[in-house]
Amino acid sequence: MGALGDRLKLMVKTFRRECHRVLQSERTTVHGADGMLMVLQLAMAEVNKQRAGEFKVPLSDVLMAWKHLLLSKLHLPPPDFARLENYDLILEAYESFLKRSNTVDLVDILRMYKQLTLADSEEPVSPTQLFQFLSGNVEVSELPDSSVPSTPSSKGRPCCSPQVKMAVRRVFCSYLNLLVNTKNDMALALTLDVPGRALGRQAFTDIKHAAQNANTSLFLAVTSFVRAIQLGGKGYAPAESDPLRKHVKGLSDYVQFLDNLEEILGETPDPSVCGAKLVTAIRAALVKGRSSGDELYAAAEETTRELSERICQIHQTQQLAANGSGMGISPARPKAYKVNHATAYGGRDTVKVLVALLDEEALTPPCANKADLLSEEQPVLGGAEGTCVLTLFRSPEVSSGDSPQPLKNRVQSRLDLLKPKAKDKVVRSQFACTYKDEEQPLNRVLEFPSSSQVPTCVHPAPKVKATPTVDEECSAGVEGGDTDEPTPECPNKERSGAQQGAALEPRSGNAPIRGAGPGRAKNTGVHAPSKGNKRKQVDSDRHGGAENQPPEKKRPTGASVKMPAKNVNRAPASKKKLIAGQGKLTSFFRV
Repeated sequence: MGALGDRLKLMVKTFRRECHRVLQSERTTVHGADGMLMVLQLAMAEVNKQRAGEFKVPLSDVLMAWKHLLLSKLHLPPPDFARLENYDLILEAYESFLKRSNTVDLVDILRMYKQLTLADSEEPVSPTQLFQFLSGNVEVSELPDSSVPSTPSSKGRPCCSPQVKMAVRRVFCSYLNLLVNTKNDMALALTLDVPGRALGRQAFTDIKHAAQNANTSLFLAVTSFVRAIQLGGKGYAPAESDPLRKHVKGLSDYVQFLDNLEEILGETPDPSVCGAKLVTAIRAALVKGRSSGDELYAAAEETTRELSERICQIHQTQQLAANGSGMGISPARPKAYKVNHATAYGGRDTVKVLVALLDEEALTPPCANKADLLSEEQPVLGGAEGTCVLTLFRSPEVSSGDSPQPLKNRVQSRLDLLKPKAKDKVVRSQFACTYKDEEQPLNRVLEFPSSSQVPTCVHPAPKVKATPTVDEECSAGVEGGDTDEPTPECPNKERSGAQQGAALEPRSGNAPIRGAGPGRAKNTGVHAPSKGNKRKQVDSDRHGGAENQPPEKKRPTGASVKMPAKNVNRAPASKKKLIAGQGKLTSFFRV
């Protein structure tokens, strides 16, 4: 179908020559059949997200909408099957994406061709023929001068699969497309992480959100952020909370690489030499760190050679057309809209050659396997995440915690919870029992506490026992002994009296006790208690009555210790009152 290829090429050339009448920019690029299908997939996924909340679309729905889109835009009869429910919204999203990215499709070129030419002129391609070409029903093996035959220098090199070669060629053309049209979001998506720059789906999502907030293209959002980082300055650099801060290195490398391509474009006046340098720089970036026997290496080498030769041929053709086909005719004076058209850029001649090259790439036959195109996964190009356009434009899913985890994960987390944790060995003070221990695992809490877990600092409440009076206690200590020698129990008389004073009579702890002395025990009429009762009384005083008093040091007893008799009648020295519980805690820790 060489004739169809000639007519398609004539249609595009006529559009380029007169596009200034219907377009606002000379740098508008064209989407071919594959590009149109990918844009349609993104538009349908966007509509599904707005309607159902999921940025995804089945492949069967894309193919159904693809036929409806072509027939409706070409004003042909619709197919026999019903169109989708949200087709109007899908068509609106499709046209919005093309306008936002400063691109057009082949159907728009045919429509504008009718406006640009005379009404009585014959159309180079009928709507039916264009529909057959875009849907893949007509095989167009080769367009005129669209490919270069293999040279003998390519023999002996490892061959590459058609899918890898097609993907590599698409990446080359996407880089060249960004040099012509920086608003092309599809070109940026295909080149952002090729070669790998650690700019995966999360980075692309952050760029997309930044572009939406600023109402700009993806490329402008990236360059604005990187330029602000490079310029620096307090109050001018992006905030630390900017999501793009996490991808500074990858974005800087990407912008630096495109700056190098722009520098080559502006400093090399010859389009043939400039085009060869551009594709060589792209090849060097793709094959960096790869061996010569790699499949990607072979595809990049072959694509570099073909594009360089094709750029040289296009440049020669444009030179012949500008010089009047070599007939010595003086070229026409360039028109105002052909010089810059409100745009200033270097390498104007090279840009014209690149535009013609990209137009020819848009006229290539569509991919035979639509599933490989729409769900392509190419880890050989873009690392682990691949270069699938739909995957890049889909934002990463944020875990809401509503969906349950798999049973295996829940069981493992439960076992980790019940597993006892090793405690750090730390040195604690003597009051370690006042510290609150860490929360024990659930299985320890449910079990019955052992004897070691029973708190040792808690004492039972003292039992109230009937105790003798102070005079009887002292009289028991001097039973059968010398009245001039005080017993060790008599000095406790003040403490026991102070503790039991509430039951006997109100008295102050510092007031002297009346009748204290050995002579008092002699003249009393109360019989002294027995030794057994005396031991019980001492135990009762030690555990019950004297809980708020520190234990008394042992004192020597017997005839070896003589105390002067005059000290018996002396009032005891005043002692400081202890707070509640201080005596109990001190006696517990005394070792």
